[in-house]
Amino acid sequence: MGEGPNQSFQLSFNASLKVDFQGSRVTSDGGLILVRELDERLGLGELIEQHLTDLRRGKNTQFAFADLLRQSVYSRLAGYEDLIDAERLSQDPTFRLIGSERNWDRGAALTSRLQSFETEMLAEEENFGAPG
Repeated sequence: MGEGPNQSFQLSFNASLKVDFQGSRVTSDGGLILVRELDERLGLGELIEQHLTDLRRGKNTQFAFADLLRQSVYSRLAGYEDLIDAERLSQDPTFRLIGSERNWDRGAALTSRLQSFETEMLAEEENFGAPG
């Protein structure tokens, strides 16, 4: 087990990325890329769009609702308990790549935007209703 040749594979959510296990050249949060691939294959982005409501308009939509949710959930999966690390993680290569393509170059959400998402947007009454 594990003795076969290492083979890289392409990711569905970002075809420009190739996963190839090379020991020390892996980032500490690189495992989240595989979680993001599972997210893509399970269609969680579509489920977010179908069942959660984003009431923001205009310039308030710099980050897609699904990207904010991913950043929030994935940071917890990586062991970051709160938003203290959000500023640093906004420029982390892994966190930049788990979001939409438009975030790949500019980075993920900063602390204030993520805090607003978690305390206000997710708390909208529309997001607590049972599916009809």
